[in-house]
Amino acid sequence: MEKLNEKIIEVCLKIAKRGEGALIIVGDCEYSPLVEQEVKPFNILDNPKLLESLALMDGAVIIKKDGLLEAYGVKVKSNFTWKNFGTKHSAGYSASMKEGNIVYVISEEDTKIRIFKEGKLILEIDGKQKDIEKKIPEINKIIESVGWGTLGTIGMGLLAPAIGVVITSGITIFVVSTGVAYFLKKAKEWGLIK
Repeated sequence: MEKLNEKIIEVCLKIAKRGEGALIIVGDCEYSPLVEQEVKPFNILDNPKLLESLALMDGAVIIKKDGLLEAYGVKVKSNFTWKNFGTKHSAGYSASMKEGNIVYVISEEDTKIRIFKEGKLILEIDGKQKDIEKKIPEINKIIESVGWGTLGTIGMGLLAPAIGVVITSGITIFVVSTGVAYFLKKAKEWGLIK
């Protein structure tokens, strides 16, 4: 899953730097096609450029956990409205609630990449930050580390009791205040902070 996450983050950064938006879901979710599925399933690790092109279409891209593209240009069933954000964020948040799913939402309005896992906003990346691509391995460690239970929840547009901790330029992590010390220790071990 590590290489898959890293490749998706690379694609998300390219999309964000162009000022475009997209929704990429890794896992299972309920959806209906908006376009005829003419592109045959492929492993996104083998063709990230095609993933980038498909992600720019209206609708979401669904990728299986093994990296195989399942669908593109689909409408994702959303059970929630994420206040002050659009349909991509609401659909992404809803899809992230299914256990094991990781959701990447790229916002064309603010060029931020928001990553959701287990119904939580875990990470926000500034797509315009200089040299942010060099931090992709560290970003992936954060995504994989959600299991410690230190990452905060987000629901219905309220960040509580989570706080955003900027650990390096362009990356904000949402952590529960009681887990901040532990998380900061780990971030230092990973070289994200000095």
